[in-house]
Amino acid sequence: MLETRKRFHEELSALEREVAAESELAQGALERSVEALLHKDDRLADQVISGDDQLDVRYLDVERRVIDLLAMQTPVASDLRLVSVIMHVNLHLERIGDMAVNIAKIAKATQDLPTDPTVLSHIEEMAEISTSMLRTATEAFVRRDLELCLSLPRLDDPVDSLNRGMYLEVVGLAADPRMLEWGVQMHMVARQLERVGDHAVDIGEQVGFLLTGEFREFTDASHPDRA
Repeated sequence: MLETRKRFHEELSALEREVAAESELAQGALERSVEALLHKDDRLADQVISGDDQLDVRYLDVERRVIDLLAMQTPVASDLRLVSVIMHVNLHLERIGDMAVNIAKIAKATQDLPTDPTVLSHIEEMAEISTSMLRTATEAFVRRDLELCLSLPRLDDPVDSLNRGMYLEVVGLAADPRMLEWGVQMHMVARQLERVGDHAVDIGEQVGFLLTGEFREFTDASHPDRA
């Protein structure tokens, strides 16, 4: 029984490390997808798209290992919370990887369209904040840091503000049909980056649940109905 318990905790720790490594992959994919967009780098966009398979494989591997772990031994309450959080964080990271792919595909689709430097600077700012939020959420998970979790909604505010402002910027491009086409695509990019921020906040909520044993949604400007 003690040996089984030891193996259980060793595998649980290994899964934590795997999720942290998965976050590094997601962060890298997000950064490269935006770089491909900003610099019209078709090859880099292709690398992001093809590299998503690696993230998907890791996601499925973690899912399988969690199921195997639960079959090994019935966890106590604190361990069960950790298992639940690992599964949720794993899913959020896989979805962030998908968003990086979406941005990379938009980068490829807009290669030949004219651009607007102001819109691009706002996209770059959103990407920097969203990636930083994901990094903070992962650090909160690794360090078991509740204060970092609670900082995430505040970090998300400028992302939400930039996303809302993007609509007005796109409307301002309407006089030129080619610019409008590009602007609509950039609004889609902004929406993807805003969702990355939301996923980071959600990861923070999961870590808060892990640390306190109580789940509560953080106040988030992008979700005004949250308490």
